Amino acid sequence: MANSSSITHFLLLPFIGTRQLQLLHFWLFLAIYLAALLGNGLIITTIAWDHHLHTPMYFFLLNLALLDLGTISTTVPKSMANSLWDTRNISYVGCVLQFFFFIFLISAEYFLLTTMAYDRYVAICKPLHYETLLGSRVCVHLAAAVWACGFLYALLHTANTFSLPLCRGNVLHHFFCEIPQILKLSCSTSYLRELWLLVVGVCFYFFCFMFIVVSYVQIFRAVLRIPSQQGRHKAFATCLPHLTVVSLFISTALFAYLKPSSISSPSLNLGVSVLYSVMTPAVNPLIYSLRNQELKAALSKLIPGCFQKQ
Repeated sequence: MANSSSITHFLLLPFIGTRQLQLLHFWLFLAIYLAALLGNGLIITTIAWDHHLHTPMYFFLLNLALLDLGTISTTVPKSMANSLWDTRNISYVGCVLQFFFFIFLISAEYFLLTTMAYDRYVAICKPLHYETLLGSRVCVHLAAAVWACGFLYALLHTANTFSLPLCRGNVLHHFFCEIPQILKLSCSTSYLRELWLLVVGVCFYFFCFMFIVVSYVQIFRAVLRIPSQQGRHKAFATCLPHLTVVSLFISTALFAYLKPSSISSPSLNLGVSVLYSVMTPAVNPLIYSLRNQELKAALSKLIPGCFQKQ
């Protein structure tokens, strides 16, 4: 029986047993990772480059792209390296850092999606007060609060979780270090402190979820009162990408953490985790760029300009 002071590394769950399929997993994750880097990188560059996109909505979108880049970079490179080198190891310090940054970035992303719902609410329900309620200083303060809350929440979880004595081995049934898997290794009743912290976090997440729901109820009521069909279509078009990203993020995360134990299995847990930790950051840029004419127009200006310079 190992304890936390003697653990120097953890063993992550391998995706596939055979060497050929491990290499297939490496190339698949590499393609997804490069797509996420390209998509989010283009959004960040385009918004920073085009002054017409220097508005609250695109400022928050830029922050979302930064968080998506961080989230996928926290888990995917290590998983690819393990598949390439046919190993399961992650160092104790590496696990702590991965644990911290994943919670930090995923929590901050959820808080940011809540803030973006408020942005859409003000834009559609209170358009005359938009510049007053969401001026540049307010937007910076909201973004800073999002990052700070995510950082503080992750710091509390990391300090609390890794202060627990771990005496049930070092095998994690997951492809990255996550709260439930670390808690399973604890043999101390003090893990109840972490459970209380999780309960507080769930309550806070539920408050954010209700804020998003109430915001969109008000948005839909306001949109339906718009007399022209073109106006209603334009208003819905500005909300649809955000609503799609929120639905994808919340549905996959809820299923991952709240699914019944009767249908739980390592392969299912693995697949669901890939959806919310890998696929979501990769498809978010596609969701936001498909129906956004302003962003597509800015991208069409930026890319030819880049080619001309080259």
